[in-house]
Amino acid sequence: MADNKSATDEHAARDGAVDGQALDEVVRFTSDLIRIDTTNRGGGDCQERPAAEYAAALLSEAGLEPTLLERTKGRANVVARLEGTDPSADALLVHGHLDVVPAQAEDWSVHPFSGEVRDGVVWGRGAVDMKNMDAMILAVVRQWARSGVRPRRDLVIAFTADEEASAEDGSGFLADEHPGLFEGCTEGISESGAFTFHDGSGRELYPVAAGERGTGWLKLTARGRAGHGSKVNRENSVTRLAAAIARIGAHEWPVRLTPTVRAALTEMAAVYGIAPDLDDVDVLLHKLGPAASLVEATVRNSANPTMLNAGYKVNVIPGEAVAYVDGRYLPGTEDEFRATLDRLTGPDVEWEFHHREVALQAPVDSTTYANMRAAVEEFAPEGHVVPYCMSGGTDAKQFSRLGITGYGFAPLKLPPGFDYQALFHGVDERVPVEALHFGVRVLDRFLRTA
Repeated sequence: MADNKSATDEHAARDGAVDGQALDEVVRFTSDLIRIDTTNRGGGDCQERPAAEYAAALLSEAGLEPTLLERTKGRANVVARLEGTDPSADALLVHGHLDVVPAQAEDWSVHPFSGEVRDGVVWGRGAVDMKNMDAMILAVVRQWARSGVRPRRDLVIAFTADEEASAEDGSGFLADEHPGLFEGCTEGISESGAFTFHDGSGRELYPVAAGERGTGWLKLTARGRAGHGSKVNRENSVTRLAAAIARIGAHEWPVRLTPTVRAALTEMAAVYGIAPDLDDVDVLLHKLGPAASLVEATVRNSANPTMLNAGYKVNVIPGEAVAYVDGRYLPGTEDEFRATLDRLTGPDVEWEFHHREVALQAPVDSTTYANMRAAVEEFAPEGHVVPYCMSGGTDAKQFSRLGITGYGFAPLKLPPGFDYQALFHGVDERVPVEALHFGVRVLDRFLRTA
């Protein structure tokens, strides 16, 4: 009996002020937000305002004064500030996006916008990307309002539009047009970090994002001489484009280790008792086994052809052919990336950035990173917290224009066999209820001490 009471007391002490209402609310808020269809199809085809109004109402009930801002009608963002106890401390930005990528209902086990809670799991588009984190933020802030908690630092809470496209109506608009709302913010946290990665051998890793590759979406244009399909044509635009695309697709990008990736490899090698041989990264990745998937996409730049557009009739050689390439580059390598594309495209194909955003890097020896590590380890003492660099990008890119250093920290404790990374933009996106409860507890712990 005494042992059971001791265990209960220890769990309550770890939970701090997180109560049953907060645990119930994070599930309900996740489900409610999923049911609000905020599909972003690109080109402005999205309406985030209903979700923004939902979030703003919950913040208002917690005593905050949220502001709704739109660059384009219906593309609403929400920003609110929660004052901390130390006015001399730098502010912390806590942000999540409200839009989601499209989902085809016929491909899913449940309707992607049902928000159904079944067998302890919340189903639907946005369950991991990233309405779960939005719900965690709301649940924590409301818990604090009930219990009278205030963080040490000012927290600026932002729910954004348009992250799944250009961010022009979301974080880009906020950073460019409303920088005053983020006064004092030096650091921020958002998606894609502190989730459980099971390596298949019983170990649990919790990767915290401390960097992002830059976004270099490219448009390639080949021009040539239009003509009849039956005639010899040495200036065929399709042939020129195809040759350039083949060179890009076959290119072997060299290893380029950033400080974040070096730290990730070094710490992961320590977890596995492997010598951290950074002179032969490919061999080291092989030795890391499944855990290598956390870093293998970020030891190099990349460029993957994704779209082709040429011609209008089978017997007509077009005068122009166009392709698109998803390019990503590591911090400090953009000049090399550009020079490589110049060489691979050759003299007959022009390229330009269709969309470009900077690469990011955050220190892993900061107090904030240490506090994130401590918060995860308090509730997952069996886990190993390691830094990593995201292969893609988030709203942290736009907020970096304001001098805000971004981390990926959206904590979830996931069961073995739950492939978190595969569910990003995937079919049957879902999140366990217990994972949301863990996230609320860890986020509460971190934000109190940040």
